[in-house]
Amino acid sequence: MLIRRLAAEERLTTTFPLQAYAFEASPMAPSRVDEFREYLPYNAGNRTLVAEEDGGVTAAASAIPMRQNLRGSVLPMAGVAGVATHPLARRRGHVRNLLHRLLDEMRDEGHALTALYPFRASFYERFGYVGLPRRRTATFSPADLAPLLRADLPGEVTWQRIGAGYPTWCGYTERCLRERHGFAIFPDFRAVAQRDRDDRWLLTAVRDGATVGAVTYRIDDHGGTLLADDLLAEDPYARASLLQFFARHVDQVDRISVQLPADELPELWLTDLAVHVEARVSRPGSPAPMARLLSLDALADLPTGPGRVRVELVGDRWLAGSHLLDGATGKLEVLAGDSAAVGSVPTATLTAAGLSALAYGVLGPDDVVIRGLGEVPADAAVELRRIFPRELPYLFADF
Repeated sequence: MLIRRLAAEERLTTTFPLQAYAFEASPMAPSRVDEFREYLPYNAGNRTLVAEEDGGVTAAASAIPMRQNLRGSVLPMAGVAGVATHPLARRRGHVRNLLHRLLDEMRDEGHALTALYPFRASFYERFGYVGLPRRRTATFSPADLAPLLRADLPGEVTWQRIGAGYPTWCGYTERCLRERHGFAIFPDFRAVAQRDRDDRWLLTAVRDGATVGAVTYRIDDHGGTLLADDLLAEDPYARASLLQFFARHVDQVDRISVQLPADELPELWLTDLAVHVEARVSRPGSPAPMARLLSLDALADLPTGPGRVRVELVGDRWLAGSHLLDGATGKLEVLAGDSAAVGSVPTATLTAAGLSALAYGVLGPDDVVIRGLGEVPADAAVELRRIFPRELPYLFADF
């Protein structure tokens, strides 16, 4: 088996058809070839590796050079996508070998984090990934938003097509990237696809000249559903301004569907709001995202509590050895494990998935033990809770 990196234009006849077989209706329509060609520029900066046997492509995997917020630090993140294997070559280790090479190369280039949407979560847990919350979908009637029509809210809303409003949208998502744990965005070469498709409306809440909320949406039909993507708002006033605009569609659509982060509680927005909230995770078809640390450099200088613990990292290709995590200064230091006398600090044994779960804030030390992702004595658990308090990440990007 040979592993090599593809030039972008090679994907038209190799990885795109392979991925279409894996993730779309099949056999694919002949017109998909032209769609592949139109989509090609938005993949120009990806790193795509293929496994080849006898001159034919048997498997493929790509990494998108993205950025993600980890507890306040914006770091380079490799978004893994397009992992697919030829049906005659499955379960022969091709994906494992591709992922090892792909993540080796992305880590060497400075990507300290990586995330993906798995075809099977247990498969990627063996590569050190841990699950992140899936966004919620809230569905309700626009009539139930009627109280907002009487609300006197600060600021104003602006409304335009995403093609025209793309700079505003980018500016606001950049702000969210700096401020929201777990938030991730695409590189420019990929993000502009949204501008070029121009198939959404962009609604923004503006206050004192600054954008404080935004959402893209479309309407599927008269009497149908207003389908909103991720509703981004920095406070309840901004959120209410966006929903107030949606309330004006009461005689146009029957339902409103909006995507929300896991910590949003739409059942508390209004007194008589009848809302269905769902986070559906299924295999295959609707996975929750996963992420992991690729380098301990991701932890350096993170804001933290005053904990101090030694971690022994085991069973991983990229994270290994003994390390002292010290939060005494309020910013996390990652030191060699022998920086403190043996026995003077609590010690936990963690897999890469276990440490990643703590760093991303999705699991506590007890959950890590229950899930089989490490061994954490009670004294070490106390310190780890101080260093890594629970905090729900919001990935945002869907790739």
